[in-house]
Amino acid sequence: MRTVDAAGLQIGDDQPPRIMGVLNVSSESPYKPSVFNSPDEAAEYVDRELIDEGADIVDIGLESANKKFEVLSAEDELDRLDTALETIESVSGDAIFSIETRYHEVAEAALDGGFDMVNDICGFADPKLPAVCADYDVAVAKMASPPDLERPGAIEDVDDIYDALELNGLTDKTIIDPAFGGWSEAKTIDDDRETFRRLREFRGYGHPILVSINRKNFLRSVAGRDTEGALPVSLAATAMAVERGAHVIRTHDVAETRDAALIGAEFSRDRLRDTIDGVAIEELDITTQREAKRHLDRYDAADAAADDSVSRTFELTGLGADSQKQLLDAVSETTVTAVSGASDSALVLIGTPAGFKSLTRRITGDSPQLAATMERISERCC
Repeated sequence: MRTVDAAGLQIGDDQPPRIMGVLNVSSESPYKPSVFNSPDEAAEYVDRELIDEGADIVDIGLESANKKFEVLSAEDELDRLDTALETIESVSGDAIFSIETRYHEVAEAALDGGFDMVNDICGFADPKLPAVCADYDVAVAKMASPPDLERPGAIEDVDDIYDALELNGLTDKTIIDPAFGGWSEAKTIDDDRETFRRLREFRGYGHPILVSINRKNFLRSVAGRDTEGALPVSLAATAMAVERGAHVIRTHDVAETRDAALIGAEFSRDRLRDTIDGVAIEELDITTQREAKRHLDRYDAADAAADDSVSRTFELTGLGADSQKQLLDAVSETTVTAVSGASDSALVLIGTPAGFKSLTRRITGDSPQLAATMERISERCC
């Protein structure tokens, strides 16, 4: 996993989770406490509610990406940029300033005016935007989106997110964002939940991950909360997101989100990362076969290699004596390990997906109970 330098702020596995606070200079933005059109009032808000509360990055939006509103042109965004530039000049606190846009012209003008990084909500749909970021040597958050500047973020299927993130490549300082929220009518709560369940897979890109989940509907609906009452579910999800590999959390609730992110970081999986005589060692954060495949994709490895990359453990109880004997005989011909449990009918099976596939093929139809059990295990782990 690479570490991205965002104007001196290090973002990566060996760094604390970074908090991105939000300021909007767009009157149509739905979260009104963060909306300002006065630079002085906006700067005061940034200092008091964002930086003083623990924000490392301040993300300034020039328009709402809500699907109910028409998309602004680059010229329209540039008209609003002056307010953002005046705001950052008036801020007294220390933070990295990110411009949220989809246009290379706006990104370039913002970087010339003092911004430190870019948050591209259209995922390089403007093919000139990554070149601008590379030329200025700045960090850029790339949000998964269709290849259309008029339709930001409307990705439903998790596997399609990977194609969207690969559009026009990645710069050396890209931070990837799988995109949560109701960007389109087609995207459902279940789509967001599936993306969140599979968040660790996106580590396979080898780039830091940004998530924006603050008070999102796919979390509110779990507890039946409205936006006002959704802070607790957002904080729970924040800790989970960091534990699953997120490096930057975008939020309107900075102080509380910072604390939740630190809890997630504290209790993340302990993985080996060291350097011995100039040789870097990194234990990859892999818990499923799909996660292994995403990492191995960087090396153009065959899918079969992922079968040997993850160990799975299953405990079986209630097997009949004949079924247990047949299973143990079959295990001896595979790489799966069988450990006797506390009772005569209990077994623990430990192996890779490839091993369980091989074991399942060796189970005959003499024991329908065992055959059905192994088919279910093989289906689950492979």
